[in-house]
Amino acid sequence: MNNRKGFTAIILIISIVLIPQCIFAQPELGDFGLIFNTEGNPQATVGTIRLLIFLTVLTLAPSFLILTTCFTRIAVVLSFLRNALGTQQSPPNQLLLGLALFLTFFVMQPVYSQVMKEAVTPFLEEEITQEEAIDIAVVPMKEFMLKQTREKDLALFLRASNSENVQEPMDLSITTIIPAFAISELKKAFSIGFIIYIPFLVIDMVVASILMSMGMFMLPPVMISLPFKILLFVLVDGWYLVVESLLKSFV
Repeated sequence: MNNRKGFTAIILIISIVLIPQCIFAQPELGDFGLIFNTEGNPQATVGTIRLLIFLTVLTLAPSFLILTTCFTRIAVVLSFLRNALGTQQSPPNQLLLGLALFLTFFVMQPVYSQVMKEAVTPFLEEEITQEEAIDIAVVPMKEFMLKQTREKDLALFLRASNSENVQEPMDLSITTIIPAFAISELKKAFSIGFIIYIPFLVIDMVVASILMSMGMFMLPPVMISLPFKILLFVLVDGWYLVVESLLKSFV
């Protein structure tokens, strides 16, 4: 039940947080049709513009969900892992992105469950207004992002936006927190990727040294080192260790 609520919140939060109130202010059924002949009908023009804005917001929704969750860190680390193994397109991109997506759902479940309980459900039951739902929904998301954001990155965007006089981090706008959170996630992901690369790099160096000492210059070291890297990764239960480290990094 909690998993279903968390997944449902991910879908519904788009309409609560992303879509401005002006798009759905007193909507009418006719507002959602494209009307090209709007001469002498200002209301039809407004409805068409609302629809265009709504479609534009929907195209940005995936980017919003990616940059406000742990998806960035997980996807980058898994990409580094595949490159370190040197297995080319195995696992394929679809598999890695699918794994990153569902790991993101798992990590973000408490946040979205809180949003569902405190903002989405009361809004759907008409207990609170859309403005109140937006204010409530943003709070858990801000708390999650600020917990994972470095002060140095946050200070960068504070200086750029001339908001250095803000007393509490929670008072910052979401447009200031998101880019700071994104570059913090990238920094952490690259740090984890560097650590992942080290053991596989050692194997490549050892194999290359052995081949050179045997005079086998024409044999690519990758062909010999790849089976050993896969064997090492399997023996140490690499997928378990990588996923465990990623989950612990968000605690």
